[in-house]
Amino acid sequence: MHAITFAEPGAPDVLEWTKVADPTPGPGEGIVDVAATAVNRADLLQRQGHYAPPPGASPILGLECSGTISSVGAAIGLDRIGEKVVALLSGGGYAQKVAVPIGQVMAVPNGIDLVTAAALPEAACTAWSNLDMVANLTEGEWLLVHGGGSGVGTMAIQIGRALGANVAVTAGSRDKLARCADLGAQVLIDYPQADFVEVVRERTGGRGVNVILDNMGAAYLERNVAALAREGRLVVIGLQGGIRAELDLNVVMRKNATVHGTTLRGRPDSEKAAICAQVERTVWPWVHSGLIRPAVDRIVPLPEAARAHQLLADGAATGKIVLAT
Repeated sequence: MHAITFAEPGAPDVLEWTKVADPTPGPGEGIVDVAATAVNRADLLQRQGHYAPPPGASPILGLECSGTISSVGAAIGLDRIGEKVVALLSGGGYAQKVAVPIGQVMAVPNGIDLVTAAALPEAACTAWSNLDMVANLTEGEWLLVHGGGSGVGTMAIQIGRALGANVAVTAGSRDKLARCADLGAQVLIDYPQADFVEVVRERTGGRGVNVILDNMGAAYLERNVAALAREGRLVVIGLQGGIRAELDLNVVMRKNATVHGTTLRGRPDSEKAAICAQVERTVWPWVHSGLIRPAVDRIVPLPEAARAHQLLADGAATGKIVLAT
């Protein structure tokens, strides 16, 4: 088969479309013939040498895919062969075939074509696991999503609205904010021009927001805590703004607030399987009904992954860039 590989970390142009060995399924795994994958910021970090795959994971980039099960390992019934699926991966999606634990395979939601479906697994699993399973976001609460125009951000807006929450977002351009509004965001914050703490306090009558989904980390920590309501929950899922910051614990304690830090890629297979099962059971019906839509910025041929990486790095995409095989 062919896959995107790189010999040394570097800029997007280190990515090459090369011939590699086909994967073989281990016990409890299936081989998916990849129709498409999608670009995630973690892929850019791994390409730069900053984010190694978990032990035992494929060194090939790609944290999600769509495609068809073509073979299975021990303990998996042959009746699974031929299924059209999407999958949450620890690596390996930028290839024509990938091995994946069967618990991380989900059906393609009704009404979504196979290529577009590749935009769903990582964003849906990240957003659902953090908003519902970690933060317990409930109807009537306020949610603030940083990076609302990102793949996870566009999904978090929609899941937040499906759960009955009020949703505020930050983004860096009017075009991205307009797309966030189209997906259901009610408060649009142009972060280069406005202080999100002041905006959310004004819109919530001074109370603050109940849940914050944050992709920035250190750069936003102090202001995120300031923006929380009493018993608010800050969930940090990215570190684009650095890894170290001071935290005034007195403010956290007075608000009875909590700060969570989570990742998805490095979790045990059993935890990822549980997340996938919940997403398939709860989120996919929303996709089928049209309440949630895949946010695809554009589709790029997989051999042109370097161009897709540059587009994401430049901030040119809203939602997911899909790579089609």
